[in-house]
Amino acid sequence: MLVRTSGASATLAVASALSLPFPILAQAAPPPSIAQADLPDAPQPQYLAPSASIDPAQPQTPSTPDTAAPTQPPPANSTPAPTGASAGSSTTQPPAAETDAEKTKREEAEQQIKQQEKQRVLGVVPNFNISYINNAVSLTATQKLSLAFRSAIDPATFGLALVVAGYHEALDEDVGFRWGPEGYMRRSGAAYLDTFGGDVIGNGILPAILHQDPRYFRLGHGTIRHRILYSIATNFMCKSDRTRKWEPNYSNVLGNIASGALSNLYYPSSQSGIGQTIGTGMLVTFEGGLGSVFEEFWPDLSRKFFHKDPTHGLDAQVRAQDQAAKQAKPTQP
Repeated sequence: MLVRTSGASATLAVASALSLPFPILAQAAPPPSIAQADLPDAPQPQYLAPSASIDPAQPQTPSTPDTAAPTQPPPANSTPAPTGASAGSSTTQPPAAETDAEKTKREEAEQQIKQQEKQRVLGVVPNFNISYINNAVSLTATQKLSLAFRSAIDPATFGLALVVAGYHEALDEDVGFRWGPEGYMRRSGAAYLDTFGGDVIGNGILPAILHQDPRYFRLGHGTIRHRILYSIATNFMCKSDRTRKWEPNYSNVLGNIASGALSNLYYPSSQSGIGQTIGTGMLVTFEGGLGSVFEEFWPDLSRKFFHKDPTHGLDAQVRAQDQAAKQAKPTQP
């Protein structure tokens, strides 16, 4: 029986029957379905920017042409804006002119403080908190605290506390301290703590917080009545650090009251309490007014009786200016 075959099938059949190798003929005509499955995809063209670089170690992915508008280079005379930490630091730094002005002001205040620390009544009692310069620059918080502490620890301050304690001992005041050496030492300690608290709190801490100048600015000219009223008023008025204008002297009044409150810790219980504290604080404030009157006229007394000028010629300059101002005024017809 004969079987009909056609084409390549017939040829393979004959070759198989004759046991002859025909590899070329076997590969010449593969099945269409197998040939299409084994063929790889055609490569797609890739577009790269002229300036792009290809890293052979990294796999590349197709990219599309950049359609963004080209950036323009910055002008030659322009300065790039700071970014990151440099931008923040440049905005927080103060201008150089302000820094120089603050430094000059601080140095001028230091010179004035050094001059004030040489001031003593009769060459003994410290007179550090008095300014003979009416337009003196304001002090920093550190300078206020330093000046107050310097006055509080002066040896004359301890000596004055011993004198005050002897006065109260002689009058037999503060009976809770008893009489004798022990009572005298307790009175001395209480008197010194009163002075220390008043100086540090009223002339240092509160002025630093409230931005007030704790010094007494001596007037040095005018009528006696005007100078007395001025010196008393300075216990309730002081100069502001910022505006250099007069404002209520909260530092002095509150400092005296705070010092009186602290005295409750070491004074006898019979002399403590809220009423006693406020009363003592106001009494100390008025006593400070008497001290200001003395400070106002002390240079005049020193020149007259001791032939020494604590102001170093400042009073003479002020009087000369007042005389020139009077002569410059037009006379009334």
